[in-house]
Amino acid sequence: MSVLLEAKNLSKHFAGLVANQDIKFRLEAGSIRCVIGPNGAGKTTFISMISGHLRPTEGRIIYKGQDVTDLSVARRARIGIARKFQTPTVFDNLTAYQNIELAVLGTNCPRARRHNRIFEVLDLIRLSDAWDRPVQFLSHGQRQWLEVGLLIAIEAELLLLDEPTAGMTVEETASTARLVQMLAQDFNLSVIIIEHDINFIRDLHAPVTVLHLGRVLLEGSFEDVAANDQVREVYLGHEAG
Repeated sequence: MSVLLEAKNLSKHFAGLVANQDIKFRLEAGSIRCVIGPNGAGKTTFISMISGHLRPTEGRIIYKGQDVTDLSVARRARIGIARKFQTPTVFDNLTAYQNIELAVLGTNCPRARRHNRIFEVLDLIRLSDAWDRPVQFLSHGQRQWLEVGLLIAIEAELLLLDEPTAGMTVEETASTARLVQMLAQDFNLSVIIIEHDINFIRDLHAPVTVLHLGRVLLEGSFEDVAANDQVREVYLGHEAG
């Protein structure tokens, strides 16, 4: 697989605070990567630099061979980098269908195909049965899926998901893991996930990057990371036993 994203010596400083330091990160097309670490490890800062919400103090971000370090959030979205925040940002007074429709309208999807495209996305995120329901009446998990659907609808190739299972039931969390795996395996989308739910991370069977004090502590499989004494000490505790 080809390299989709590369962070080269990425650092972010806030006055006297070092949030990230010298991060080297590579992500292949059609792959999933989980980013974990204790609170204050620099996870959100890192993903914010990738999405364009923060500008690095040092280092470069390369996407599909192009240096995007200085591109705005909007320009990154147009070339395929899109982010979902922890709290869903959807239009509560519109239906699930209308939310996806707004996203599709921003693409080059032909007018004659829009309706089918909207339902393709709704099917993927398991909301086709709730297509006409105002978003305010959806469950929290369904609202999370809807926002993932917005990223799919705008034809993003790199999905940045910040705690996508926060507030979900066990069943919804398992369904989210299957959705993410399907997006990578069947649609060749790439996904970076910040998450605290260790069971969810285990179920993804994806490589894991551990951040600690703003630096990469370890990268490897979930099994390798969970078995590492230093990782268990700073983050996992006994959860992965």
